[in-house]
Amino acid sequence: MKDAHLRIRSLLAALILLSFTAFGAKAQESGNEFLADLHDFRINNYLALDAFYAFSATSDTELLNRVVVGINSANDAMNSVVGSNSGVLSDEQVEELNRSFDSFKDLMRSNINEVRDRGYPDLRLMAELANQGQSMNDTATELYDLARESSGTETSAQVESARSASVLMAQMMARYAARTHSSVSQTFQGAANEVSLDQQALMFDELLAQARSGSASGELKTALDDVAAKWQFIRGSYINYNDNNVSFIIDRYSKGIIQGLDDAIVMLRNNS
Repeated sequence: MKDAHLRIRSLLAALILLSFTAFGAKAQESGNEFLADLHDFRINNYLALDAFYAFSATSDTELLNRVVVGINSANDAMNSVVGSNSGVLSDEQVEELNRSFDSFKDLMRSNINEVRDRGYPDLRLMAELANQGQSMNDTATELYDLARESSGTETSAQVESARSASVLMAQMMARYAARTHSSVSQTFQGAANEVSLDQQALMFDELLAQARSGSASGELKTALDDVAAKWQFIRGSYINYNDNNVSFIIDRYSKGIIQGLDDAIVMLRNNS
């Protein structure tokens, strides 16, 4: 138990370091790379939320480590966005997102401390965290769209569909984890007016079909077919999300879908 507490304190110390505003060295970065960083930022914040919801129910140190990994990865992406000299967004727009991320990290740290100190979460704080995460990622999505327009960056319809599908799956996975790990999850899974999980599953159907609509062969076809197979395996759980399902299977396959889509995005970008 003592060793577990020491490890938790060590992980929290790593998270505390992230409370500072993200700054990075100025580096040459194309519009495509800027968009990729904003994409990675959104994905990793949802991965951190997914891990936190599981941690809130178990206080498991390995799950806390996944939270820290997600936040660290999002922080790296934010560093690249802040340090970019691509000029596709204004300093004010980037700073707005950076401040929102700082608030998200502060709330994540406070929520982790609640679980660590009391053994169970504070639902008010969890609601604040979920709503801040959703608001922040909504801002990131708006800035992603603005950055595409501002930079004039040409990305294929397949890439955009795959990115949208990946972000949607990450959000769905985090919301599913919220439902799984709390009997009152509706109070903190996100905005009250949010589209339901079964409706999001239908949206994912469309985005995945669009991502697969172009010509694909070799490794790209294999990656997209594997994503489709994984999705068919868990689709019913998202459509009928109130049924009893094996949550760790949903989580594992959802992560596999996100990874498969991101692998496909890399191949699509290399082929363009």
